[in-house]
Amino acid sequence: MPRYHVQRSIEINLDSATVFDTIADYGTWTKWSPWLCAEPTANVTISSDGQSIGSVYAWQGEVVGHGEIEHKQLEPGRRIDDEIRFLKPFKSVSQVLFEIEPTTNGSKVTWHMIGSLPWFMFWMTSMMEAWIGMDYERGLKMLKELLETGTILSETNVRGIQSVGPMRMAGVRASAHMSNVGPSMHAAVESATKLMQQNNLPTDGQMISVCHHLDMKKQILDFTSGFVIPAATGSLPSGLSEWSLPETKAFCVEHVGSYQNLGNAWSAANQHTRYKKLKQSKAGAFELYINNPENTAVEDLRTEIYLPLK
Repeated sequence: MPRYHVQRSIEINLDSATVFDTIADYGTWTKWSPWLCAEPTANVTISSDGQSIGSVYAWQGEVVGHGEIEHKQLEPGRRIDDEIRFLKPFKSVSQVLFEIEPTTNGSKVTWHMIGSLPWFMFWMTSMMEAWIGMDYERGLKMLKELLETGTILSETNVRGIQSVGPMRMAGVRASAHMSNVGPSMHAAVESATKLMQQNNLPTDGQMISVCHHLDMKKQILDFTSGFVIPAATGSLPSGLSEWSLPETKAFCVEHVGSYQNLGNAWSAANQHTRYKKLKQSKAGAFELYINNPENTAVEDLRTEIYLPLK
């Protein structure tokens, strides 16, 4: 059977005992789960004692499926061994492991999943590793934010299918690894702003980033970031790329909170379109920044994710 092993790590500025106690307590998982962002109303049940060997965390929802995870071994401050049992959309059993190591500034957490797929799904192994890896990165980021600040600045609101466009944008096209996509988009917007101001083009439209292609294996995103411009705007000068969208239907998810957690809304949008068997067009998915980060508190930042449909 085709096997996979996914692992992701993060450093948290707290001692290993505190980090261990939080992860070992299933009661905290609903706060930093990277999957419940897509379906916050999913039914979650937790053993009365959610932090001991034999404790179980179970979930059931239309979008997130059905399954449970159980504590098999707990080594305080060091290691958590779990077994995760997926029931829907297909049955499988995998090992989940958290390793916690002390560091100079706190603790390093490494989250593993080790499992296998049915033989006839061998072709999905690399995709599974990429998907789970992105989910783990989002979850670890939220765990770190929760432990270090006491809260997570991320809320997803599924808006569903909406009409969008027509729309035209001007921006700077670039590529970046997913681990650095936020700063790279910010730099692209700054470059677009300078070029547009130098050429007397309007920069008072909404900021927008269009995702042209994501190489899942290499985790490289090809994108354009800039501004929505009037349709009547003339041809663009060298250095600026143009993208346009006719009036169309798109699946929309709103994100409220820090840009570093925008992956939660993207994941929710993609999970819902897969569940509803909606086919995305090749127009390019995009995010619209509804308010200005320069004069808006981080917790109030609003971003709309659109996945254009065929």
